[in-house]
Amino acid sequence: MARATLFGALLRQQRLEAGLTIEGLAEASGVSARGIGNLERGERTVPQRRTVAALAAGLELDEAASERLLSAARAARGGGLAHALAMPRGIDDFVGRVDELALLGQFADDAARSGQDLAARPVVVSGPPGSGKSTLALHAARELADRFPDGQLMVDLRGTDDVPPSAEESMLWVLKALDVPDTALAKSGAQARPELYRRVLAERRLLLVLDNARDETQVRPLLPGSGAGMVIVTSRRVLTGLENVHRLSIGELSPDEAAALLTSVVGADRGAPEELREVAGRCGHLPLALRVAGNWLATRTGWSVRRLADRLALEEQRLNALTAGDVRVSAAFDLSYRQLTPAASRMFRLLALVDGPNLSTACAAALTGWDMLHAEDILDELVEVGLLGMDGDRYRLHDLLRLFARTRLRAEETAEDAAAARRALHRWLLETATVAGRWYEPAFGAPPADWRGTVDLSSADRAGQWLRTEAANWLGALRAAAINGEHTTVVEVAESLHWFSDQFIFWGHWTEVFSTAALSARCIGDLSAEATQLNYHAWTFIVCEGDTRAGRSKAAEALETAERAGDLTQQAWAHFYMAWADHVVGDHSLAIEHNDRAAKMFKRAGEHHGLLQTMTSQCMILLRTGQAQEAVDEAARTLDFVDGAAGFIESHIADFTRIGLHFTSGSAHMSLGQWDEAVNSLRIATDISCRTGNRGMESRSLAQLGEALLSAGRKTEARDALTRCLQVDSGADPQQTELARIRLSRLDADGAPAER
Repeated sequence: MARATLFGALLRQQRLEAGLTIEGLAEASGVSARGIGNLERGERTVPQRRTVAALAAGLELDEAASERLLSAARAARGGGLAHALAMPRGIDDFVGRVDELALLGQFADDAARSGQDLAARPVVVSGPPGSGKSTLALHAARELADRFPDGQLMVDLRGTDDVPPSAEESMLWVLKALDVPDTALAKSGAQARPELYRRVLAERRLLLVLDNARDETQVRPLLPGSGAGMVIVTSRRVLTGLENVHRLSIGELSPDEAAALLTSVVGADRGAPEELREVAGRCGHLPLALRVAGNWLATRTGWSVRRLADRLALEEQRLNALTAGDVRVSAAFDLSYRQLTPAASRMFRLLALVDGPNLSTACAAALTGWDMLHAEDILDELVEVGLLGMDGDRYRLHDLLRLFARTRLRAEETAEDAAAARRALHRWLLETATVAGRWYEPAFGAPPADWRGTVDLSSADRAGQWLRTEAANWLGALRAAAINGEHTTVVEVAESLHWFSDQFIFWGHWTEVFSTAALSARCIGDLSAEATQLNYHAWTFIVCEGDTRAGRSKAAEALETAERAGDLTQQAWAHFYMAWADHVVGDHSLAIEHNDRAAKMFKRAGEHHGLLQTMTSQCMILLRTGQAQEAVDEAARTLDFVDGAAGFIESHIADFTRIGLHFTSGSAHMSLGQWDEAVNSLRIATDISCRTGNRGMESRSLAQLGEALLSAGRKTEARDALTRCLQVDSGADPQQTELARIRLSRLDADGAPAER
């Protein structure tokens, strides 16, 4: 029966590679669908040569593949099992996993060079359903074949079955596949069989693949423990309980690898590269989904790639569309889902409600209403079974698994319960965002003494880090609040994030945040709040979007609203932003006029932070009007003012102002040809930006520093600064990053300073 099962596994592998369902193969070969199904499951005697030949013809196998199928049939009928035939063929169009294959080869080579028992430390390959664990193991076996002269053997442990085979059954299967005589098996008996199993494997330089393991209990008895052979275990579970193993975790392919795999299945001439990439993206770059999509196109020649891309664009239908014959992506997910505990299955369903691409333990606790420790335990269970990935200390649900979770949510949770869970999560996110943002707001600072949060916001740095990492989630909560008419909450959250936005300038969503808040303020009839949010909105256009025309228009709207409200401070800010827009476009006389009006209004209103910004703006206007030395002098005076105003200027606002002043001073020194002074000022701006985590200003300062160093002929230092600019993480100014890349390429090309 074990050899019949081996023949069936090979037949099924070749059918799937051909993109045929059982019914399709039945029609092509003339063999009944029921008979083929029984053969694949190992539930019937292996057929005669003419039936195998008919199956090979229906599969359109080449000569070598046909001979493999015939040889497996002969072996299963008792004709002797060559070890090379004990491993399914794998796939010929394997793509990607270069690093993983290299690592597997390295494990084998290192053990051989050191004289260690290779089998003493097996390799556990884990990953989510559909990630191609078995395919990777098969391809590795092919690449490593010459290192294992005694053959290769794959054992399907059927870990997702309701009743998978026991370790004893699998052990017996291996011994029979290795031609251990029945007399030896009978003599050993069940009690002594594990010892016989280990001795037989220890005597062979064999590659053993234990595929689709359910848990540690099923695997442990099958690990030989010693010998020159190699053992690869694949499982959806991480199998944390196994000790002394190499661990190899795999996930989706890279975008390039995914597109290459899809192209290899359907052909490069089938569709435009961008269309194939779009389909690959809709498949979440998951190998199983990519093969299903590829087989769909390969067997439906009338379908264009564009048509499939459009079909997959409909999220609610995507999982249904990713079906080819009896192969369904959702079925692979369902096998893992059915093995979850009730708590884990509910957590998995509720994760479909999370707006962002990942979440923290605190997010999961807010979503479920559980305490942190319990939530973390359940999240770890989902990681263990391969339904959840990890990025550092955050948890990530694959796009297709998110869609699957959504189907289970609709099927198993009431609409009321799902809505309540979403509200609880959003309420927690917005409350925490408000407290975190207020670290940066004048007159607030640290959380109030009675605040009992589930995340550490004990410093501005920690609060800022939470706001950055949780940005997609609290933004989703803010959107929902606006849709639900919770306008007071929207305005409160946006207001709390005003000064923090200077620390996270190029996030990409501030325009949405403040425009939404302006509309909410209008809905509740608060003119001062509306003018405030309109001013913030003007800032996003001028600084974040680089659209000065729209920024000036929005500032003018803010001025009109602030005048109707009688709000002197917001009138001043409107003039400030109009001045900023004017000097950017070169209308310096108008810029000076608005900046002066803003300064006077800030003084009357007692708004020190706003007044400080007009002083910084004055330095920039001087520089833009060709008064470089005056700009240097004004920057120095303003820096002295900042240093002497520590008692009434918030420290992070002072730091942000210092960055701008040193940056402006450095640029002015460059205009004067004072390279050493320019480099010194720009290094200070860079250091403060780095220390305070302001990635936008850090990238700007590094790019300008690189240019100053190039102009000074200090090419090695310039290369270092420009390289650092490219290495700034999320939040960098994309325009400055691109300029740094261009300057580096010029430096590499001719070694000459780049033109300014």
